[in-house]
Amino acid sequence: MRIDVLSLFPDFIDQATSVGVVGRARERGLLQVQAWNPRDYATDNYRRVDDRPFGGGPGMVMLPEPLGACLAAARAADPAPARVILLSPQGPRLTQAKVRELAAQPRLILLCGRYEGLDERFIEREVDEELSIGDYVLSGGELAAAVLVDAVGRLQEGALNDAASAEQDSFEDGLLDCPHYTRSEAWGTEGVPAVLLSGDHAAIARWRRRQSLGRTWLRRPDLLARTRLSPADRTLLAEFIAEWRAAHPAGQG
Repeated sequence: MRIDVLSLFPDFIDQATSVGVVGRARERGLLQVQAWNPRDYATDNYRRVDDRPFGGGPGMVMLPEPLGACLAAARAADPAPARVILLSPQGPRLTQAKVRELAAQPRLILLCGRYEGLDERFIEREVDEELSIGDYVLSGGELAAAVLVDAVGRLQEGALNDAASAEQDSFEDGLLDCPHYTRSEAWGTEGVPAVLLSGDHAAIARWRRRQSLGRTWLRRPDLLARTRLSPADRTLLAEFIAEWRAAHPAGQG
């Protein structure tokens, strides 16, 4: 998969996508990330990429000319069709389902806005969709682009040493992940649920599913409301709720 990122800070994009799982995916040739600077395509002596908005008001708006030339160069760098995405607080929120959809694309081009944003005419002509990583405002789209590259990159086949890791992540089935415990030499088995020490794989799987359902009920009930639960899941959730309420008689939930 190839991802091109248009940003006024290309060094940040390169650094942010050169570490961890995504960095390994790039090293293995599973993911190609190329940053492009619109300032390199400005035609005036000052390499200007922004100007004052029509109608007045504070702030500056990114000019369509250098952006358009930069986008054209990025498109021409590879014959594969590319989906153009603007990272913007006005777009729908990024979800794991959307990440999986984008991970199946052969190529993405991400646009990182700055200042007050992009000229609306450019968005209407060139952008396929807008995406937001949350209901807050950042100084620019670079951090959001790095988040999207990481989320998509780790789903490329071979990026993770164990593909099952991605299948067990939070949100993959609409729920939060269960708690995990490791073999710490200093901490030993203190505080580790007995079922995880039992060697009973069926019981462990049941416990993990119950914890996943319960954590979602406690922390993200909005996710649970959108998830279709099987009769077995409903039984596990009822068990978790009963146990939690018995342990927290004054709690809410």
